[in-house]
Amino acid sequence: MSETSETEPVALVVIGHHRSDSLTAAVAERTAKRLAAGGYRVDVLHLEEEAFDPRNGVADEPDYGDREKRYSEEVHRHIARVHAADVIVPVFPVWWYGLPALLKGWIDRVWNYGLTYGRSKSPMAGKRMLWIALAGLAEDDPNSALTRAFLDGPLRVGISAYCGIPDATAVALFDSEGQGLTGAERDRHYRELFAKADAAVDVLL
Repeated sequence: MSETSETEPVALVVIGHHRSDSLTAAVAERTAKRLAAGGYRVDVLHLEEEAFDPRNGVADEPDYGDREKRYSEEVHRHIARVHAADVIVPVFPVWWYGLPALLKGWIDRVWNYGLTYGRSKSPMAGKRMLWIALAGLAEDDPNSALTRAFLDGPLRVGISAYCGIPDATAVALFDSEGQGLTGAERDRHYRELFAKADAAVDVLL
């Protein structure tokens, strides 16, 4: 987390890719810098580098008869960072029209009953979210509709809104692999992808 004033709003940027040299990580780093320049105190959570275990277990199974259940220490360390954030920005690749296991496990374990949902007053009230998804297929691919539906349904509505964050958006950076592009055309393509991500982040500033 950056060493700035505690009075500044906090942005939690979550990197949902296992490689620190991935395009996902580059977009996340750029996002973090843009948020910091816009006045946020930025907390970057690189799930792989922090050795987060996405596998669920008995300790972190929700008990719908006890919303005060104490989950694992790992979960409570992570949810403290979620609760401290005014803005949450997961950055991740879309694999099989869904979240990568690393990020899905973080949602499954950390966004738990009593911690993000299941209370009359949501612990997540007043927060905003931006989901930044990197999709390998082209924007004009017929199956790109599946990616858009995934972002708008399971993510924006099924997770964000369900947990009390109606102010949530999702942006897809299509053709993240730049298939068939070379030279100046490839460079231009990635500049456009970065610009699209920047524009989505700017809405939060």
